[in-house]
Amino acid sequence: MSKPKFNIKYKFPEDYNPAYTNGVWGGIAPQGEIVVNFFFERQPLPYEESIELDANNKTSESKVIAPENHELSIMRYVSTGVVMDFETAKSFHEWLGRKIEILETEFGRGE
Repeated sequence: MSKPKFNIKYKFPEDYNPAYTNGVWGGIAPQGEIVVNFFFERQPLPYEESIELDANNKTSESKVIAPENHELSIMRYVSTGVVMDFETAKSFHEWLGRKIEILETEFGRGE
């Protein structure tokens, strides 16, 4: 006898577009779920930049950037987050572990 089989269909919006992430922040919610917020970390863009022109109408090295301290800041753009229960988190952990293993063995990544 053959084992029962079924098909899974995925439904997603027409404008589905995965977001890049280079960081995560989260924790455990009071009800025991795991909360994961994905972010993209980068330097902020200045609000304004003033560049002086020299006598030949070429840009000079002198410029003023507002805010002045923007280079000291880091932006974390939180694009999405997920909340998962214990069993889903374990399943996700196992799945991610298998993908990392493939990267390490087949693509020479990691140690």
